Amino acid sequence: MTIPEFMQAVYLTGHGGPEALEFRTDVPVPEPKADEVLIEVKAAGINNTDINTRIGWYSKAVDGDTEAAAGSLEADADDASWTGRPLVFPRIQGADASGTIVKVGADVDPARIGERVLVASLQPAADAVDEWDFITWGSECDGGFAQFATAKDIHTHKIDCDLSDAELASFPCAYSTAENLISRAGCKAGDTVLITGASGGVGSAAVQLCKRRGATVIAMASKSKHDQMQALGADRLLDRHENPAEVLGEQSVTLVVDLVAGDGFPALIACLKRGGRYATSGAIGGPMVSLDVRDLYLKDLTFVGGTAQAAETMPNLVSYIEAGEIAPLVAQTFPLDRIHDAQEMFLQKTFVGKLVLLP
Repeated sequence: MTIPEFMQAVYLTGHGGPEALEFRTDVPVPEPKADEVLIEVKAAGINNTDINTRIGWYSKAVDGDTEAAAGSLEADADDASWTGRPLVFPRIQGADASGTIVKVGADVDPARIGERVLVASLQPAADAVDEWDFITWGSECDGGFAQFATAKDIHTHKIDCDLSDAELASFPCAYSTAENLISRAGCKAGDTVLITGASGGVGSAAVQLCKRRGATVIAMASKSKHDQMQALGADRLLDRHENPAEVLGEQSVTLVVDLVAGDGFPALIACLKRGGRYATSGAIGGPMVSLDVRDLYLKDLTFVGGTAQAAETMPNLVSYIEAGEIAPLVAQTFPLDRIHDAQEMFLQKTFVGKLVLLP
């Protein structure tokens, strides 16, 4: 193909409301470095982290939930990214992308041109000092909210399947987050897993991935979404407003996968059996929680946070997709120039699965 000089893209111009997102048609197409590939982006999924970064929710100056923070925010720009370091603007966000390699850098095999690919959302930092030093594609470097994007060759994974571009773009961030989290928490056959925020991108991924491992899954979501949760394989359903400790009973589950936190946190800890595990990679209900530390040590609980990903996470995910072991869940697609509408719908949480932009 003939690669144009300029492209459509969305610039994040600073921390703030939707006005901080600027759709442009005159953005230079990036040139891949020696160890990079240039991807023609076919679809790009929307994630909580996109909005959290835009509004500065990761700043320690913020203690409210993401929905409340989206309206009015007093964040400190010096620590308003998930790494705790300031962002460089303008930034092209987009941690999820599916597309086709159209050009490669000097050190990359030209045979890769034409491959259909997914980009790993979480990547080791170039100057990483240890195994926990990661960046997010679309946060610490430009990502997929554009017609073309560059990515490191080693973090760009070939995929061979019949799914649509939009369906493929629903996988990388949410499913790798869920796979990494439940792997770290040791999810296995025989576990009874309670998943909060089960209708969201990471939550719906966790339902499928826990079932894939042979666990019994209890999904918490709005009642209007229960049919879809059941279709994904959930064995039992709870309304998101119910108190799980009262409905299920105390010491009733072996693993909690919590993507909400907030006021419901104590009931989740009460649900855990002795020796149970609590795992989290999100706090849309609010990051500040109340914990009785006696529960932590007297019940021999293990707390697991999940961000940095093991090297095998993305390759494993690609293998699950190619084998048809997990299914995409795309609620709606939007053209790239309607990113404001897409993020507004995202914040309403009236859908199940992922919203995807089509550049």
